[in-house]
Amino acid sequence: MSDFKFEIQETLGVLSEKDTGWSKQLTFTQWGENEPKYDIREWGPSFDKMGKGVTFSREELLRLRDLLNDMNL
Repeated sequence: MSDFKFEIQETLGVLSEKDTGWSKQLTFTQWGENEPKYDIREWGPSFDKMGKGVTFSREELLRLRDLLNDMNL
């Protein structure tokens, strides 16, 4: 498997943490040479390992916010 570059430009918040040190976070991350995107995924304690995640453009994140605000939780 080839290595890929990423740079977490900003950590926006921690959604949850496990006893193992892994945490699910919302970050603003640049993947490779692409434009940075908002990203939700689990990260290892030193950010050298990661789980699968999902990325959002600014417009998608705003739409997700609106959908969540409209939910009757």
